[in-house]
Amino acid sequence: MSLNKINLRNWVLVFIIIAAAATRFIFLGQQTVLSNFTPIGAIALFGGTYFTDKYKAYLVPILTLLVSDVFVTYTYTGQWTLFYSGFFWVYASFAFMVFIGSRIKKVNAGSVLLGALASVLVHWIITDIQPWLAGTMYNKDITGYYQSLIAAIPFERNLLLGNLVYGAILYGGFELAQARFTVLKRVG
Repeated sequence: MSLNKINLRNWVLVFIIIAAAATRFIFLGQQTVLSNFTPIGAIALFGGTYFTDKYKAYLVPILTLLVSDVFVTYTYTGQWTLFYSGFFWVYASFAFMVFIGSRIKKVNAGSVLLGALASVLVHWIITDIQPWLAGTMYNKDITGYYQSLIAAIPFERNLLLGNLVYGAILYGGFELAQARFTVLKRVG
């Protein structure tokens, strides 16, 4: 069987994404100063950038998020939960992150940094809709939405840090691997 039929590049990308997602389980326990410091945003950007098949670019990161969410939720609650409050908004934001990653055509520190910042901004704006509209902590006017956004700043800061740290590892590692192993380079 030839390497083209196996598509080694895609399997390496999937392995890298799964390995990065496994790090979500390192800081399990009570909410800490590291809450939301995860690889998931960087995974979404990375998948969007490197999968040539856009179906895989969305499927692999979103499926990775879904599977890891099930296990993380079980760890915190002791219950197997597939869909949680705010699920739609969270997954919509990560789908937008994949799209942002797909817009990165030339991988360099500047483009990855810009992608990391844009993805956090998208996550911040989208995911704070749910606690504002469906929760009881905030008024249902624009002031309540602003309060929700302000309360989320520590979590978004940690998401940005996660995007930057894991992004540097994912993008930097794969760029080095492509330079060393030509079979990993994008064809076309």
